[in-house]
Amino acid sequence: MTRFRIGTRKSTMALAQTEEIARRLSAAIPSLDIEIVRFETTGDTDQTSKLLTHGGKGGAFVAEIRRAMLTGELHAAMHSLKDMPGNEETPALVVAALLSRDPPGDVLVLRQGLSLDDFRREGGRGFKIGTNAVRRAAYARRLLPNADVIHFRGAADTRIRKLDGGELQRLPDGGAVGPADALIMARSGLERVGLADRASYDFPIADMLPAVGQGIVAVECAASDWETRRILSTIDDPVARACADAEREVLWVLNGHCNSPIAGFATIAGMQMTLTASVLDEAGDRFIEAQRTGPADRPRELGRAVGLELLAQGAAELIERSRPR
Repeated sequence: MTRFRIGTRKSTMALAQTEEIARRLSAAIPSLDIEIVRFETTGDTDQTSKLLTHGGKGGAFVAEIRRAMLTGELHAAMHSLKDMPGNEETPALVVAALLSRDPPGDVLVLRQGLSLDDFRREGGRGFKIGTNAVRRAAYARRLLPNADVIHFRGAADTRIRKLDGGELQRLPDGGAVGPADALIMARSGLERVGLADRASYDFPIADMLPAVGQGIVAVECAASDWETRRILSTIDDPVARACADAEREVLWVLNGHCNSPIAGFATIAGMQMTLTASVLDEAGDRFIEAQRTGPADRPRELGRAVGLELLAQGAAELIERSRPR
């Protein structure tokens, strides 16, 4: 059998995603002997700092695993596509496979003992809503202005444990916030860790656009490793690939950074693709959105057109204001 080593983070969700890759590869190529190699990344060990401290999600969750691929320790690596920097190329590496997209939307998770009626009765007033994503925080402040949005870190299952336990979230300056009454999380993440039943409310996509690539699992490998690229091509999903190309092209055009509240979501119906993208300020006060439909076989052109439309509406100013000083 052919040994095939896949790197991943140690979190429950990352392992579940990597195991799905292994299942699909084993079904496509039964002769593969797949080994999952677990990494504890900077973003996993530091549960206090904002991700910006480590260079955003790319630095926090991706960099260490990528180094292992470049040294030949791994054949491939699993990433959540939304965690991969979209406004820069990675020398010598390529995304060789994208799995079919899981549910892309965000959900509200309430602390045990609280009900959605409690939340709706007050319109979120007095509730502390935890998230680490600047996009989710901006949308939450826009949609739920009576709530208090707080910084909240951790893997999906860890965040829910902290939520139910009434734990405070430590802050980089030594202080703390919380406890949280609710969290905003990705539905796909909850499903991966077997906690889908904790979703109290699904935000409509039209109200809270997902992060670019949210719900898509990516498999990366060395660009020069043509045999690994051939193996991974057997599980590449063309619909997910086209949607990801369109969404990530928006990031290229906007030159967004890890602290930019940028969202984008593409769908395909027949031969047509519809792409919607938005840029917000962190307070949720300003909101710019653009939507276009075009040929599904020209996703990057569609992404470029949507990105340029956002720039024409003033997106560059919002992105620059959110840039770290």
